Formats: sequence, structure tokens, C-alpha cells
Amino acid sequence: MSIENPVIRKVFDDLDKFRDYCRFEAKVFDEKDMYSNESPTWIAYNKHQGWLRAKSRAGASYDPNRRTRRPNPRFESNRGN
Repeated sequence: MSIENPVIRKVFDDLDKFRDYCRFEAKVFDEKDMYSNESPTWIAYNKHQGWLRAKSRAGASYDPNRRTRRPNPRFESNRGN
């Protein structure tokens, strides 16, 4: 049986995502923490979702360990001397 109401469907989809996050990140899962901005688990979940969105925006070029190599004019002028 499928849920027809989109609002109720969103609540259950969010519940499934939150449960999976708690399971994979070894957080304590409690349904009452959902949508509670004072719950540390819900805050961590929202930060994780923001990180996933940022990662997908960066696309294939995302590498958290990569440092940018911008030339520094102060050191470039001293290298040749």
C-alpha cells in the first residue's frame, strides 16, 4: 500500500533517512528527535545533509584532502634568487 498524501510521504521518507543516518553513524535513534533543532543528533544529521549537498555540487572534482595550489607572489619572486 502506497502513501498518497505528499506531506505524510515526506515525513516517512525523512524518518527513513534519519534512521539510516543514525544506524550508519552509530548515533542513538529516537523518533522524537526528528525536526527538533535542540537535539544534537538532529543537528548532526542536518550538517551531514548539508555536507552531502555541497559534495554533490562540487561534482567529480571534489577531494577533501586536496589543497589548492595558487601561486604566492611573495615566494615566487624569491625563488629565482
